[in-house]
Amino acid sequence: MRWQGQELGVPDAAALPGLEHLNGLVRSVTTPEFAGVTFHEVMAKSALNHVPSASAMPFDWTVNPYRGCQHACVYCVSPDTLVLCADGRQRRIDELSIGQEIIGTQQKGDYRRYVRTRVLAKWSTRKRAFRITLADGTELTASGDHRFLTDRGWKHVSGTMSGLGQRPFLTTNNRLQGFGLGGRPALSSSRTGEYRRGYLAGMIRGDGMLFHGTYDDGSRRRAIHRFRLALADSEALDRTRALLADEGISTRTRPFTPATDARRAMTAIHSDRRTDIETIERLITVPSLRTRSWHTGFLAGIFDAEGSCSRGILRISNKDPEVLQLVEEALTVHGIPHVTEPPHANGVRSVRVTGGLPERQRFFGLTEPAITRKLSIEGTAVKTVADLRVVSVEDLGVEIDMVDITTGTQDFIANGVISHNCFARGTHEYLEFDTGRDFDSQIVVKINVAEVLRKELARGSWERQPVALGTNTDPYQRAEGRYRLMPGIVSALADSGTPLSILTKGTLLRRDLPLLQEASASVPVTIAMSIAVFDETLQKLVEPGTPTTAARLETVRAATEAGFRVTVFLMPILPHLTDSIPAIDDALRRIKEAGAARVVYGALHLRPGVKPWFMRWLEREHPELVSSYLGLYPGASAYAPKGYRSWLAKRVRPLLRVHGLGGQAEDDSPPRGPVPGLAARSQVVTTSRGRAAAAAPAMLF
Repeated sequence: MRWQGQELGVPDAAALPGLEHLNGLVRSVTTPEFAGVTFHEVMAKSALNHVPSASAMPFDWTVNPYRGCQHACVYCVSPDTLVLCADGRQRRIDELSIGQEIIGTQQKGDYRRYVRTRVLAKWSTRKRAFRITLADGTELTASGDHRFLTDRGWKHVSGTMSGLGQRPFLTTNNRLQGFGLGGRPALSSSRTGEYRRGYLAGMIRGDGMLFHGTYDDGSRRRAIHRFRLALADSEALDRTRALLADEGISTRTRPFTPATDARRAMTAIHSDRRTDIETIERLITVPSLRTRSWHTGFLAGIFDAEGSCSRGILRISNKDPEVLQLVEEALTVHGIPHVTEPPHANGVRSVRVTGGLPERQRFFGLTEPAITRKLSIEGTAVKTVADLRVVSVEDLGVEIDMVDITTGTQDFIANGVISHNCFARGTHEYLEFDTGRDFDSQIVVKINVAEVLRKELARGSWERQPVALGTNTDPYQRAEGRYRLMPGIVSALADSGTPLSILTKGTLLRRDLPLLQEASASVPVTIAMSIAVFDETLQKLVEPGTPTTAARLETVRAATEAGFRVTVFLMPILPHLTDSIPAIDDALRRIKEAGAARVVYGALHLRPGVKPWFMRWLEREHPELVSSYLGLYPGASAYAPKGYRSWLAKRVRPLLRVHGLGGQAEDDSPPRGPVPGLAARSQVVTTSRGRAAAAAPAMLF
């Protein structure tokens, strides 16, 4: 057994690829009192974990003495790496969810081609960062173990020519495969008002109809004002309707033409209000001073209206010389190469984007057209036109949070180049672990964590910032009864003058209450108890293996009697299961009776990696609720919609007042700082402990 991240000695040449440095293991232990659980005792090289400044977590430092089974994920990239999705759009890798369709590659005949695949798994880790810079300006940040496809096969980011570290690795002038980002923005900065007006100008000038006239029915003459936009693609029609609404213009929708064997059905939005028509005319007037954002929106609108991308050729066609001139101008402003083709017999001319797939992808990433069918590169052969030669590979000298995924094709497109996916799944199976139940049954124990922590706290650079315990795995889980790591951690923090907070579901906290009382005399100590479900039957289903609600309430009572103002995290509240007024009222009554001072509440989160497990449990235990949950958490959505959260707040807040409890929604928590229960948001959102115990979603709570 070898564990990534505890690098105390020399690499192990006999290890599986990616596991060469996992030599911190002391021993693996099984005992009768913990049937079915294996403890892997490791020597930690660090104890304090720093939360990146960009994180939304309300704390800066954590200590996690225990870890569920962590996959040996060494093939990883920076969270802001852009991944090409099946709908043609690029999204950050940390925003992807399991099951999401993306683009990978496969060898088909003589060519490797871009194909549709799915995200099968997603991991996060912390690794030393390397920056790879390509000749076209594309930059990637990845671990040294990550692999990219080059003209000479797959190569790691770093390696050596001989010795234990010998392996193929990137050198200058190696040429990566793909289309790159060109060192220029691949995603537009925002949909500003200028972008909105530019889009409307391109769309309505390209495909809309505006009319002012009169109609004489023999008895009187009437002024007629009409706007109509008819399209076969609902995405562009919906965007136009929404953008007009943003400008205060309401439109009606109606069928325009039915489908035939040769044509798709078309739908129209329209208005006959004079003030609306005049406003639209004003909006699509070409401004004398045209900003980059206006040009960007104009290109998106005119492409949705009059553009095509067929057999690798992107064209925008129109008869109007002014429209064509604006297209050329906008492309020039953004540095996108193009040519204007000779007119057809009907007078239509086309502006064609040149430069191959790299420039087409940059056009799509920059302008973000609405119609996804025009963006697909599925089936296109991988032919590297961009200059993707490696210019430099720089060791940044720091460890950063990284993310990787497993896909059906074993690769994905990262910042426009072909990247190998995470090796974790194969090595995990080799170690006879899986990604579900093993999180509960295979526990990593950092047996020297208190000793290492005390040394880190003694450094002159330590500023005694608050440290959160319980942000990933529970510090008072069952393993603590055997290893007793928390007393040493609490003492080290208190002796150094470092404030601490503890979030737990474990009743073992009561053992350390005298020590925590002593610590609170010298530093602020915050205690929070997580209690999500108050119905005994439901609690056993969703939180198998955790202490009962009654036992946790007794722990709250004991901590209160010891002089602590205890916060209870009533979260996540499960829609249709624990959100009724009687259920919430009963929970708050029992919390108050236990002596808690505050309550933090929040609706269920279904983060990537968690949602599939929860939905399978829901389908088995409450199939009648599946459709409702799909409506509340559609697609990749992780959070309950704002409307539900507001509805929930209207139920909870009056009951908090009735029971005399302080409280707040988790959404109200400040982003950082020593707030009561500051570890809670990470606990609820990020921990996956108990993921597959009894195939239930214990990792949510």
